[in-house]
Amino acid sequence: MKHNSTAKERSLTPTTLSELKMTPKAKASEELDERIQGALQAANDKKALDLVVLDLREIATFTDYFVIASGNNERQVQAISDGVFEKLKKSGTAAARVEGYQSAEWILLDYGDFIVHVFSDKARKFYDLERLWRESKSIALPPEFGGESTSFLRDES
Repeated sequence: MKHNSTAKERSLTPTTLSELKMTPKAKASEELDERIQGALQAANDKKALDLVVLDLREIATFTDYFVIASGNNERQVQAISDGVFEKLKKSGTAAARVEGYQSAEWILLDYGDFIVHVFSDKARKFYDLERLWRESKSIALPPEFGGESTSFLRDES
């Protein structure tokens, strides 16, 4: 792929696993504020799978970060979103809006400068936000949040 290709051209070209590996990673301790860390902790406390944080600051204007997590079933997806919602509410951060709670396939919690996405496994694979926003930087998470090895996009070798 040409380095000077436009964002539209890159979005129409499928990403290979080797290109995903080349995406720069930033350290979590340098990047994430306590609200995002609180959301990660709350999701982790509810046994969320495949926690990922994408830094969108250089490519999007509507938010700075995506926090992405998965649950095994509808109840767990709702429990993860409930946990995040309650933890952040107790710390003084209220969600601007919550969408998708009833269907529990993809619950979105909008906090303005970051958005928490909680997916069922099937919906996460279908919508594949990591591929859709592949130009973003993936934040390296500490081991207690699964580190780098828990994403379903990881290299199996």
